[in-house]
Amino acid sequence: MPPAAPAGAVIEPAARGRRFGASLRAYVALTKPRVIELLLITTLPVMFLAAKGLPPVGTALATLLFGTLSAGAANAINCYIDRDIDAKMRRTRRRPLARAEVSPAAALVFGVTLAVLSTAGFVVMVNALAAALSATAILYYVFVYSLLLKRRTSQNVVWGGIAGCMPVLIGWVAVTGSLALTPFLLFGVVFLWTPPHTWTLAMRYREDYAAAGVPMLPVVAGERRVIMESLAYTWATVLCSLALWPVAGMSVFYGAVAVVLGGVILAEVHRLLNRARAGATGVALRPMRFFHLSNVYMALLFSAVAVDPFVAGWLR
Repeated sequence: MPPAAPAGAVIEPAARGRRFGASLRAYVALTKPRVIELLLITTLPVMFLAAKGLPPVGTALATLLFGTLSAGAANAINCYIDRDIDAKMRRTRRRPLARAEVSPAAALVFGVTLAVLSTAGFVVMVNALAAALSATAILYYVFVYSLLLKRRTSQNVVWGGIAGCMPVLIGWVAVTGSLALTPFLLFGVVFLWTPPHTWTLAMRYREDYAAAGVPMLPVVAGERRVIMESLAYTWATVLCSLALWPVAGMSVFYGAVAVVLGGVILAEVHRLLNRARAGATGVALRPMRFFHLSNVYMALLFSAVAVDPFVAGWLR
């Protein structure tokens, strides 16, 4: 009878499989999938609006695929740049580089590879203008936001948020091949929505950002000022969303949704201000309630943008 195979011969393939799975999960985590979800939520509806109905399926799929790679590239390189501060913050200390699950060099190579693939994919499968916008978004997020703004100014997310608005323009250009006022208004909605959305999260994790030396507005300013600026940006967001209604020639369906959602989000930011005026501070202000509601606001507003071309004919 032949000798029994060593135990390692049976266990080793399973161990390799576990290591591969863990490595794969770590690389996926570098791309920040939750952030990508939000970017895609703003990309696809704009394509419906640009096409005044169903966009070409191939174009839509290619745009979503290479848009995902583009956002993943920017996020992976951001993880490489922020690996020191990520290790200091409770919210980010489980990221792959902070836990040494991926080496810094491997993360950087991964991010750059995704950037090249996404840009090339846009050129071949979509169009050159979409590729240029995608590449601009990556470069802006890496060099302007991550390297220049994030650790130097309390207005980091205001101007850094421009990169997160680019998918709106990319979605429009993917269908039409050119830019127009309508996508810039949608760009404006995302741009104005970003600061209060991010600042309320930063209010919840203020100590984290302070410990990491990141001068987010809630770190360097009082809660009342943060709320007042969030109030101003939220009003501007709602007004910009309403301006889209006549400019894009949308129906009363979108208008009604924008009005209702705007009323809800404005009521919440005013409640936040009232709690501050009543003396509430810190967790008692419940800033995360606004943060979560702002996510819902953005998802539903852009869902209305996608649906409106299909119901417009019935309601006009």
